[in-house]
Amino acid sequence: MKKTTIHEIAKALNINASTVSRALNDSERVKAKTKDMVLTKARELGYTRNMLASNLRRNKSNTIGVVVPRISRYFFSSTIAGIEEMAYQAGYNVIICQSLEEIDRERKIIRNLMANRVDGILISVSMETQDPTHLTECFENGTPLVFFDRHVAGTRQTGKVLIDDVQGGFEATEHLIGQGCRKIAHLTAPLDVEIYKNRHKGYQSALKKHKISYDKNLVLVSQLSKDDGYRQAAKIVEELEGVDGIFSANDFAAIGAMNYLKERDIKIPDDIAITGFSNEPTSAVIEPALTTVDQSGAEIGRLACNLLLDYFENGTALVNDKTIMLPPKLIVRDSTQRKNYAFEL
Repeated sequence: MKKTTIHEIAKALNINASTVSRALNDSERVKAKTKDMVLTKARELGYTRNMLASNLRRNKSNTIGVVVPRISRYFFSSTIAGIEEMAYQAGYNVIICQSLEEIDRERKIIRNLMANRVDGILISVSMETQDPTHLTECFENGTPLVFFDRHVAGTRQTGKVLIDDVQGGFEATEHLIGQGCRKIAHLTAPLDVEIYKNRHKGYQSALKKHKISYDKNLVLVSQLSKDDGYRQAAKIVEELEGVDGIFSANDFAAIGAMNYLKERDIKIPDDIAITGFSNEPTSAVIEPALTTVDQSGAEIGRLACNLLLDYFENGTALVNDKTIMLPPKLIVRDSTQRKNYAFEL
């Protein structure tokens, strides 16, 4: 079906097309009576505005690009909810893309978003992202960028909204120590990814504070899937004698490890206590319920979007190199609560 144009409205009303355009844009140069007449005729003819053409004229799309590793992860879906809440209130649309933890896919997404003239980009980078060249292209292209959760250290001209991963790793590990654990394995992703490097720093810091020797053999690196957690737990039981605690840098690997331990009738938490990180919904309903660190996903999304909206409103001073750091929250559940132990830290 052919779309109605402003020229057809102008012809039907026997007025100039420029007058119709001004009336539709609520210009003060057009009398109220004429505006009412134009709007009535536009509705009658089924006219809808060509937002693409309008945005191109204004060099503005009213669209924000959002890039996450996996939409299926609860943390990222909750950050998207926070982002959309703020964007909707400000009159912006959101395009959501997922990198699937692949750097090549992430590069293509960024370039496609810029080609489609998004006004700004919010991104949590993939595990493979070390070279920020495709991200600095955003600044060079005049497209502001804000990191949330995961970022690339040293990337200038960007804003960041992060959780204090060092503190989160520290609190999770210290909690295990407080439950009597003295040989604590750490399940982590590659340590060149900033958030996992920081959670590992927190783990090391807690060990050091309580005079427990750091053993690199207890640091097991994977992609932190459930299957990875299952395999790493098998390695812990079969090859690393005496492990009595596990700090996993996400809940998925922690749950996978718990599945293996339960199959082997290893008691959680009395034999091995476990903490995760991210507070996935599953962590509260499995048996035993998983102690974890909450990341405040929706709040991170809201703050990241607001930082970008501040840029749109006020310019670079509010975004460039600004970091908002949120405190972590340890949620203690049954996977670490040893009833027969009472230790003071």
